Amino acid sequence: MEVVNVELGARRYPIYVGAGCLRELGTKLAETRCGAGVAVVTNSTVADLYLDRALASLRDAAFEPIAIQIPDGEEHKNLAWLAFVYDKLIDAGVERSGAVIALGGGVVGDLAGFAAATYLRGIPCVQVPTTLLAQVDSAIGGKTGINHVAGKNLIGAFAQPRFVLADVETLRTLPRRELIAGLAEVVKYGIILDPGLFALIENQLSAVQHLERDLLARIVRMCCTLKALVVGEDETESGYRAVLNFGHTIAHGLESLTEYKQYLHGEAVAIGMVAAARISRRLGFCPDADYQRIRKLLERCGLPTEVPADLRGEPLALALRSDKKARGGLINFVCLEAIGKTRFERLTCDEIVKHL
Repeated sequence: MEVVNVELGARRYPIYVGAGCLRELGTKLAETRCGAGVAVVTNSTVADLYLDRALASLRDAAFEPIAIQIPDGEEHKNLAWLAFVYDKLIDAGVERSGAVIALGGGVVGDLAGFAAATYLRGIPCVQVPTTLLAQVDSAIGGKTGINHVAGKNLIGAFAQPRFVLADVETLRTLPRRELIAGLAEVVKYGIILDPGLFALIENQLSAVQHLERDLLARIVRMCCTLKALVVGEDETESGYRAVLNFGHTIAHGLESLTEYKQYLHGEAVAIGMVAAARISRRLGFCPDADYQRIRKLLERCGLPTEVPADLRGEPLALALRSDKKARGGLINFVCLEAIGKTRFERLTCDEIVKHL
């Protein structure tokens, strides 16, 4: 395993990245001095693949874990399933000295993290992401929450995990569509922060898609390092951390409009990033050559890149107005000046839609 640290003073925590490191879960949790009563929150798909392995590692380290399963899918990241997790934690008598372990992708990580942040006014959480998107992005930084019918992630809290354990071997069991969707977040880091990472994906996309282990671990570690640097500078998104929202404003609008059933999150982000680059170009910030590189790489990844015609205009503008980042009718929109260089522009929802 290699370690990337998220530097937050007394709340500093490690991200462990490696191949086959899920077996170290119990050992690493024991180092945090948590109590024996812990809960592993996962979904039905991940449970069939990795729950027994996680439970065995915890038992070998003298923990007494329980398992809590929720259904797979973004549509289940809601109050009803949050209440279900609370009920199971209460029934099992999990105490403040215990911990919640999120074993799965972004939905599990967000919901389990929020449950941990609010149960008994907060107990420790550990993130064990099993999707590419979660390993490079959502499991890091302490954003937790659930969706509301009015919009994505409208209910939540910042609550940092005790550690993150990213086993790249779990990516081998991802459905192809999930893996490709995760690549959108990898490409995002290259676009906003690291031209070298962007070029690496351009040049070695085939090896990435074929899950070449050392390359995959290197890319996950690079993304984790970039995210850790941003979170360390701006933990609660009061300023610079908003750069990570590149492409997400439009993505969240599309997800809401389609009731989280048409697009995986990374697919929506890919569309949103191309749209953000196009808007940046039309505002005179982004060179056409960089816009074309972004669009072509995402297309090569196998990701969608266009907002469907029936979702443009007023439907999308209405969805954007519910975005939690909107202030006084304006959104601090992440624009692009070049690959690796961003800027913020205060735009109305109508302006964003007009430039699509």
